[in-house]
Amino acid sequence: MQIQWFPGHMNKTKHLIQENLGKVDVIIEILDSRVPVSSSNPMITELIGDKPRLVVLNKSDLSDPEVTTRWMEYYRGLDKTLPVQVSSKTFDNLDSISKTCRELCQDAKWIDRREVRGMVVGIPNVGKSTIINALSGKKKAAVGNKPGLTRGLQRINITNSLQIYDTPGILWPKFEDKTVGYNLAAVGSIKDTILDLVDIARESLDYFIKRYPNRIKERYNIEGELSQDSYELLNLIGKKRGCLQAKGVIDLDRAVAFFLKDLRDGKLGLISLEEPEDMEERLIAAAEAKAIRDEKLRLKELRKSGKRKNR
Repeated sequence: MQIQWFPGHMNKTKHLIQENLGKVDVIIEILDSRVPVSSSNPMITELIGDKPRLVVLNKSDLSDPEVTTRWMEYYRGLDKTLPVQVSSKTFDNLDSISKTCRELCQDAKWIDRREVRGMVVGIPNVGKSTIINALSGKKKAAVGNKPGLTRGLQRINITNSLQIYDTPGILWPKFEDKTVGYNLAAVGSIKDTILDLVDIARESLDYFIKRYPNRIKERYNIEGELSQDSYELLNLIGKKRGCLQAKGVIDLDRAVAFFLKDLRDGKLGLISLEEPEDMEERLIAAAEAKAIRDEKLRLKELRKSGKRKNR
């Protein structure tokens, strides 16, 4: 599965980041702590090069704390990278952002003469603008729950020790790993119209069946053994929630809407949809899929070239 999403304003954001990298000391990447890998744009890693990076695991009020702790350990092990976990909803631990930015730059010759300059990056709907507004104490950045709201590059003084450049949310042209698309859709970081909602719900339910079966049973009052079939389970959720049409037929669209809203609003408890241990397997699968597509493109170009020579 390849999901295409690269509106014009996202291409402009890519150029904005490239043009202004020389003005900043550290990259502040905001991630959704429920899906850190899926919400990390691989284009950002390519663009920033060897700049120090602060990884902000946002929405920690919604993620599984045990899994988030393991993600913190994972990011601490990366070169020139430090992580913090915060909540833009409860404002928990937001002051750690400024402190950790200075820690990343502690060996710089200028550290005692001026503020740290950071560039805030991230995909749409991970809470960038809400975090910035909370840090600055004023409504500096546009806020909304629709992906792709912030526009343009804004420079904002946070404290005497931190100045930031805010960039609009940016996604990459296509997802090599289908799980990335489903995870982003499940937490609301891409529009619901990009993927089939039933597929999104089923993919998430498959994960819940494996990782959080009791959350499903408790939320929807399901007794006995939980079905291992996500489609069957989705119909049962619809029945439990009274999503019935004529003659008792389950309204699957309403059942999906109930489940996804519960997931996004934290009604299914504190959950994480990916873990550090999943990283290697998914990266290998994505690399293999990309290699196959690249080879197909190469062969296609060779065929085109051969046809041109035969004319």
